Amino acid sequence: MIIWHLVAGILIILCLTTVLNAITFPRLKPRTQTETPKVSILIPARNEAHVIEKTISHLIRQRYQNYEIILLDDQSTDGTASIAQQTGNEKLKIISGNPLPSGWLGKNWACHQLSQAASVESQLLIFTDADVMWHPEALGAIVAHSVDYDMLTVWSTQHTLTWGERLVVPLMALTIIGYLPEVMVRFSSFSAFAAANGQCLIFKRATYDKIGGHTAVKSNITEDIAMAKRSKQQGFKLMMLDGNHLISCRMYQNWSEVRDGFSKNIIAGHGNSIFLLSISTIFHWALFIFPWLWLLIGSSLGTPYPAYPIALIALGLGIRILSAKVTHQRLGDGILMPLSVILMTRITIQAIQWKLSGNLQWKGRVLTDE
Repeated sequence: MIIWHLVAGILIILCLTTVLNAITFPRLKPRTQTETPKVSILIPARNEAHVIEKTISHLIRQRYQNYEIILLDDQSTDGTASIAQQTGNEKLKIISGNPLPSGWLGKNWACHQLSQAASVESQLLIFTDADVMWHPEALGAIVAHSVDYDMLTVWSTQHTLTWGERLVVPLMALTIIGYLPEVMVRFSSFSAFAAANGQCLIFKRATYDKIGGHTAVKSNITEDIAMAKRSKQQGFKLMMLDGNHLISCRMYQNWSEVRDGFSKNIIAGHGNSIFLLSISTIFHWALFIFPWLWLLIGSSLGTPYPAYPIALIALGLGIRILSAKVTHQRLGDGILMPLSVILMTRITIQAIQWKLSGNLQWKGRVLTDE
């Protein structure tokens, strides 16, 4: 019974964290701006022809007016730059990326070049992915929130259509809402309480320069988290915001993209340790699958039965469903949490295979991590 008490204790802690975050997590909302600093919106793009026109069209409709958009075409082969150029907006500038130097990852190198191309007048640098969609009020809301913080990150509202997306992508929200007290990110100076979403990173320019920009994380696959940690370590104020439908994204289009995309990052997110990733997998099986097995197998696994396994299942589903509510995901998909854990286990196996074989690739490039 000790193991079940331990599982119950962990689930209760995660449930309390989820409830706390449901109350305190800041939502991105339109605000009245008292200041209108120049802003550079910086977009690294590699083979994004399928989405780039829509992305740029959203960005040029921002109600906040003092901004520029710089798109870096990272050696695309699908006409990304020419499609973007067809929007014909004076705020948009398109530059061609230079060849990838040794020791850099592609996105980090692209973002570094974008930072160098940003207007010297820009006080805010916003790095956003080519598949992120911006509501017309989004930029103004970010500028208003940035007044009191040195670095911000927005957790985009995720759009998911296929079952692979629906069962896996919302687990990012579960990790943030269920495992990380948001108030500690805002108010604690410890870098352990740092998280960020590379889909939307916002820096005051002086902050970006002082933490070393993307040069300081040039070979880090999880550069967003690394930059958040560096910001805290140097005494800067970090804030996370829920995108609240003002900033949204459809990360992947199908299960194979979900599998490969998560496999790319998952080991780096566990300190580049296969051991820690394996422990994490066992941990999630214990929390979200074993109580179901106990309920199915019966009292031979312990008592009181069935009240205890039902209580554990209810806690687990409660965490998943409440995190979905906070981040505007489908509540009903939370019932399938055990299947989500199984799919993440499949992703873990692929990630370990890639790590051991040295065959980690993304968008036609071999990736290595520091």
